[in-house]
Amino acid sequence: MTMNPAPVANGAAVGAGGGTKRRGGRLWYAAAGALLVALLAVAVSYRSFPGIPSSSPGSCGCPAARKYTGIVEDCCCDYETVDAINEEVLHPILQELVKLPFFRYFKVKLWCDCPFWPDDGMCKLRDCSVCECPENEFPEPFRKPYSGLSLDSMMCQEGKPQAAVDKTLDSKVFKGWVETDNPWTSDDETDNNEMTYVNLQLNPERYTGYTGDSARRVWDAVYKENCPKYPSEELCHEKKALYKLISGLHSSISVHIAYDYLLDESTNSWGQNLPLLYDRVLKYPERVQNLYFTYLFVLRAVTKAADYLEQAEYNTGNPEADLKTESLVKQLLYNSKLRSACPLPFDEAKLWQGENGPELKQEIQKQFRNISAIMDCVGCEKCRLWGKLQVLGLGTALKILFSVDGDSHLNHPLQLQRNEVIALFNLLNRLSESVKFVHEKGSSIEEVIKEQSPSTFQKGASKPNLKLDFL
Repeated sequence: MTMNPAPVANGAAVGAGGGTKRRGGRLWYAAAGALLVALLAVAVSYRSFPGIPSSSPGSCGCPAARKYTGIVEDCCCDYETVDAINEEVLHPILQELVKLPFFRYFKVKLWCDCPFWPDDGMCKLRDCSVCECPENEFPEPFRKPYSGLSLDSMMCQEGKPQAAVDKTLDSKVFKGWVETDNPWTSDDETDNNEMTYVNLQLNPERYTGYTGDSARRVWDAVYKENCPKYPSEELCHEKKALYKLISGLHSSISVHIAYDYLLDESTNSWGQNLPLLYDRVLKYPERVQNLYFTYLFVLRAVTKAADYLEQAEYNTGNPEADLKTESLVKQLLYNSKLRSACPLPFDEAKLWQGENGPELKQEIQKQFRNISAIMDCVGCEKCRLWGKLQVLGLGTALKILFSVDGDSHLNHPLQLQRNEVIALFNLLNRLSESVKFVHEKGSSIEEVIKEQSPSTFQKGASKPNLKLDFL
């Protein structure tokens, strides 16, 4: 005989006729409660899962409209996932990480002659100059010479297919910081006499007033002489990737100008310049797409080098800060949400295939070295600092993803300089900030500008008229 649940009146069980009915009622309520809890848990996890966009308030249960959706071109993650994991995982960790002593100090050559033309650039703001660190400020271990193994004492990896791109790295790879030139960049990092340490927290990337012919000449040289201005379907994947990386970096720089802008020089009032953000970046979907591409490219390099970066020595002589640095690095590298939502941000194995792969790599490597050298032509000190740091970070990402010796077909074990790791993580943080700001402000800014000036609103512009001001 089936026991029906007890009838309910005014919220109380009725039926003084026995404990069996009461027990049946309790069981039914317990089961219903468990089911409700399970449904709520599913709903919460569905809303918070990185790959699923949640509804916004007032949307009647419908997902908010997005301009950028689906897979990021030439990458392996979609825009929704990137925005979610950036918001929930990467941005909070990176914001803490770059403020710690190890990632706060960057070694840079600030007084280099431009190898291409006389430097006549000027920035109009007093604080566009860089505040250098006195020797007693930056970490004492940074002043010691490198003690790592020389490249001559390292063994090449053996037994790997010559034509394959190695997507893994040896688990025991860190053998100490080394001094070795990055094949993708032009700076001689071993010449310490001409380098100075800079506290990045005291020299933020922001608007400096560096505009005009000098700034335009820098970006003209970057785009017109070293990478195709408007990539088309006829271009190979490698050249298209180089353009997208530079365009994405350029977009990120423009975002930071708009984010921290001098609104009123007479009162020294700083704030967000949202019309500038629209004019420089949001008006052109290609620039936003390339920003996301560059972010995922650099993220892939960081996650590929996870074993190396986990074992690296983050020693600044401050045990508490160094332990926190190690902990945050591991949290970023092995975060379960990131690994499940976007396990392969970018697939580098698609590049350098075919018979002309080695020659093509050498050509693009030379072009990127030229771009690196052009950073010495930036007339504003602070712009030069951040330009050199971010180009070194991008060059480090290229080194990690394509660290094949040009003179042989064997991969060398990955070896990075301390300065390269500092640049890599600071670049990832810059890109993370830009993606977050564009995601938060993009749709609302475009709607406002569309309502104010519908005749000038350009939807889906594909070939932007580049604004070549620097910072």
